[in-house]
Formats: sequence, structure tokens, C-alpha cells
Amino acid sequence: MAVIRLGFGRQHLGLLKRRSFLVSKLIAVVFAVLLFCEYLIYYLVIFRCDWPEVKTPAHNSGQETLKVMFLADTHLLGEVRGHWLDKLRREWQMERAFQTALWLLQPKVVFILGDIFDEGKWSSPQAWADDVERFQKIFRHPRQVLLKVVVGNHDIGFHYHFVMVNSVALEGDGCNICSEAEAELIEISRKLNCSREQEHRSSRCGHEQPLPASAPVLLQHFPLYRRSDANCSGVDAAPLEERGIPFKERYDALSREASQKLLWWLRPRLVLSGHTHSACEVLHGMGTLEISVPSFSWRNRNNPSFIMGSLTPTEYALAKCFLPCENTVLATYCVTAGFLVLVHFKLLASPFLFGWNLLRKLKTT
Repeated sequence: MAVIRLGFGRQHLGLLKRRSFLVSKLIAVVFAVLLFCEYLIYYLVIFRCDWPEVKTPAHNSGQETLKVMFLADTHLLGEVRGHWLDKLRREWQMERAFQTALWLLQPKVVFILGDIFDEGKWSSPQAWADDVERFQKIFRHPRQVLLKVVVGNHDIGFHYHFVMVNSVALEGDGCNICSEAEAELIEISRKLNCSREQEHRSSRCGHEQPLPASAPVLLQHFPLYRRSDANCSGVDAAPLEERGIPFKERYDALSREASQKLLWWLRPRLVLSGHTHSACEVLHGMGTLEISVPSFSWRNRNNPSFIMGSLTPTEYALAKCFLPCENTVLATYCVTAGFLVLVHFKLLASPFLFGWNLLRKLKTT
């Protein structure tokens, strides 16, 4: 009997050591998965992105290239509709993606094309101040990086050089902000035309310093008028069942009239917009390209992204940089959780099997 007890003690001690070693390994696995899903994955994915190369004519080969990031529709949740867990998850994703992109890509300028907040149109002063503070933390940047924000409808409600337009003010109904915005656009149009026609300057141009003689890049939240997303394609375009849904003027896109005015007044070489949360490329008028920038947040899409632009005064090149897919992160967590459950049941079964074998030995003695 003493021999059996001695054997039982040694086997029990060995089992405890093996279980303790296995538990420590499982804890290490959990920390490794957390580190990968919440931190390293952003570096692995964004590291594959690279700035596009601008093909400049030989006589302009000395032009400096400006590296610009364009992102849209961050929709930081507010106190009314924002669940704390949802806010924590989405804002951590955007913060890690943005900070990683800044560190790896080192842009000179960053534009956010509207709907920075989700509840700006009804936030209280204190809630607005809290949201702004969170925005400044998430999208913090070095002093040498210039960050500019375009107004979106969720920010204020519906009612080498870049031209940033408050497209919410292009309702055409004569409201105060609409009249001011239109007057400012007309003045910008006048200055651009004077710069384009420096050799034949009219009396209305006067002796003011002309702007650089290059077509502007138009940045706004609402897209220019288009019937729908039916002609959009790509992995980050709107879902197939939604692409054919007609756009409402002044709600899903600018009105025809406002769009024609912007194209006529500014004659941009490129237009970038947000609002739809999905990607699209549209040619307007005389071949002006518009890029709809997808949402930057997992809350609005599984595969968020941003646009990387290399720009000179006369040329531009664009590339898209995708962020980690939320499904990839969730699948990693699910596989890990399933593995931990299996190991847990194995650990629970080990003492039972050990006790069963011990009883069998006792019966045979």
C-alpha cells in the first residue's frame, strides 16, 4: 500500500508540473494573439503600402512632390448612440491605423473629408468638447505634419493649392452660410482665372499677387452629383444590392446645379469626396476624375482604407492603402478561443483519467 501511495504522490506531482507549464504556455499564447491583433497587424498590413510615383514631364522634373493622405468618415461615436465597448473598439482601430500610417509612410499633409463625428449636429457643448478631445488624441500628429478637416453633414447637420468646400453649404436656398460659401467660391474662381490668364490679365484682376498657375484639387464631403453607384467596382465598392439605388440630390450627393457650378468655377484636375462610405471612381464633364474615399472605420466597413496621393503643381498619382480587415482579427480571436476551450477540457479530463487509472491499480492489488 505504501508503494501505491508513493507512486500516487509522484504521478500527482508530475501532473501538476505539466499542468502548470501548460497554463503558462497558454497565457503566453493569449498575450501573443492580443499583441498581434491589436498592434502588430497594423504594421504588417500598412507596411505593404507605398507612395505612388508621379510621372512628370522632362521639363518639370525638378518639381517637388507633396505626399498627402486622404481619409474620410471616421464617425467618432457620441454620448447618445455610442456604446462604450463599440467606441473603445472602433476608436482603438482608427488610432492604431492612423498612428502606424504616420510612422511608416510619413505624409506631409493629411485631409479628413468630413463626418469626423457622428453626433455633431445635436451634441451639447460639453459632449462636443469631449468628442473633440478624443479626436485630437486619436489623430495626434507631429508638428511637421499638417492636418486639415472638411466639414460633413454629421459634423454640423444638413443645412498646391487645394480648395476645401463645405458641401453642406451648397444647398442653393440662400441661407447665410450658403450665400457666404457661394461668394467665397466665386472669389476663388476669379483668382484662379486671373492666374490662368496671366498673359491676358483683365482689369478685374488688378495688381494682386496671382496664385500658382495650376488646376486645383477639390476636396469635399458630399460627392458631386451622380445617379447612383451602379458604375462603381472593386472590393471596397458598395455592395452589389445597393449600387443601383438612386442617389437623392442634396442628401446622397450634391445637386446637379451645385456640381456644375463647382466644376465650372474651379475647373479642378481632381476631386476627392467621402460620405458614401464606399469607393468609386467617376468622370465628370471634361474628364475630371472624382474619387470617393471609403470610410476609415470598422464601424462602417469590414475593409477600411485611405488614399495616398503624390502631387506636384501639375501632376498627381494616387494609390489606395487598405487597413486590416475586421473579419481577419475576429477570426483570429475565434480560432484562439476554440483552441483554448479544447485545451481547457483536456486539462479538466486529465485528473479524472489519472484517478480512474489509480482505481484500476488498487483493484488489481
